[in-house]
Amino acid sequence: MSSIKSGSSDGIKLKKELGLIDGVGIIVGVIIGSGIFVSPKGVLMSAGSVGFGLIIWILSGLLSMIGALCYAELGTMIPKSGGDYAYINESFGPLPAFLYLWVGLLILVPTGNAITALTFAQYILQEMWTCTPALQYGAVRLLAALVTCLLTFINCYNVKWATRVQDIFTGTKILALVMIIASGIYMMFTTGFNVFSEKAMEGTRTEPGYVALAFYSGLFSYSGWNYLNFVTEELKDPYRNLPRAIIISLPLVTVIYVLTNLAYYVVLTKEEVLKSPAVAITFGDKVFGSMAWTIPFFVVCSTFGALNGAIFASSRLFFVGARQGHLPQAIALINVNYYTPVPSLIFLCVMSIVYLLIEDVYILIDYVSFVEALFTLMSVCGLLWLRYKNPQANRPIKVNIILPILFFVICIFLVTLPCYVRPMEVGIGLLIIISGIPVYYIFIEKRAPFLDRIGDKFTETCAKMFMCVLQERKDS
Repeated sequence: MSSIKSGSSDGIKLKKELGLIDGVGIIVGVIIGSGIFVSPKGVLMSAGSVGFGLIIWILSGLLSMIGALCYAELGTMIPKSGGDYAYINESFGPLPAFLYLWVGLLILVPTGNAITALTFAQYILQEMWTCTPALQYGAVRLLAALVTCLLTFINCYNVKWATRVQDIFTGTKILALVMIIASGIYMMFTTGFNVFSEKAMEGTRTEPGYVALAFYSGLFSYSGWNYLNFVTEELKDPYRNLPRAIIISLPLVTVIYVLTNLAYYVVLTKEEVLKSPAVAITFGDKVFGSMAWTIPFFVVCSTFGALNGAIFASSRLFFVGARQGHLPQAIALINVNYYTPVPSLIFLCVMSIVYLLIEDVYILIDYVSFVEALFTLMSVCGLLWLRYKNPQANRPIKVNIILPILFFVICIFLVTLPCYVRPMEVGIGLLIIISGIPVYYIFIEKRAPFLDRIGDKFTETCAKMFMCVLQERKDS
């Protein structure tokens, strides 16, 4: 197929089309999804009090900033797309890297995309259409599949289209949060709310296990800060723009998150926050009156932008994995007309739609939060190991050694302490990782050729269908 060629490291490469604004848009757009609008109560449940909850939000932002700076060093020292996969592969070899890819392929990426798409569909349909639960169940999943396919097509067709969508919807969701923050600040001055009062700290849980769980919830809301590292090869002047995008994005998101939660606590009681299925909508009903419909609209915009950013960035993980030989080589093909990893995007789209068929896909998130923390720990461990193993390597950005050591210690804390509070989730997470070991030795070390042929045929068929659609658009 003339329009699809190998994206191997020695062949056609993805084009550098992402500037600083696009980088900021990807980080902010992926981090700020539906969570801050729908269910920021996870931190409050584990922290036990409003005041301690706000402290957790601040510290989670600072910790994410430290982690992002460590990843800036990794991303400029190892300027390859794929994020953690590339860093673990460089530091510890192919098996640990494959296990990260395995978990990402099996659970992390398609589950996250499916949940974001479902949230988008639920908020659209609940405002527009009242029907029986059974009919709504099918309609929600159909609409979620359609929006996933639409955004996959946009990402296949043109990188600039995808980044423009990201920039626009990132601006929209920031506007929504600014509205909530401004309303909260106004109410704070009119009601005399004092977050530093003794009542605000009432019920604080200081047990290490619950503190770790509170951080898990906070860090989950900040997850996505490393997504720009997935597309390093497409970033213009990554040595400058990668750290700049991080330094702009993380403080901005931290300030927005803390002020948004403060606004919630000013208007809603602790009990109302914990009971509400969608905190921002409960807030809007109390504050905006007849304009309360704007909150569901902004949630839809937020999830649409977050899904677009996740599809754009995470598809590069599978592209790089295939280029490395850990997935069928067909997934490492590139459309030479548009410089997009079409087969990787189609593969991710299919996987995400498969997860839409699972009735309770949300439960999978509980099993992989631990796994995410474990692989983040492995990546920062790789940074420290490369400092020791290869001290003379070119490091355009070199953070103070205190930062990766501090991040390493905190990650150890986050990985170990929840084992006492949620041993089942930790155990299942470890089983998911271990299940990748026999897969690696059977299909990677001693690869069965017929599997490559099946994968190549499937991807070629999908790519042909895509090219037919493009040709029809050109002819029309």
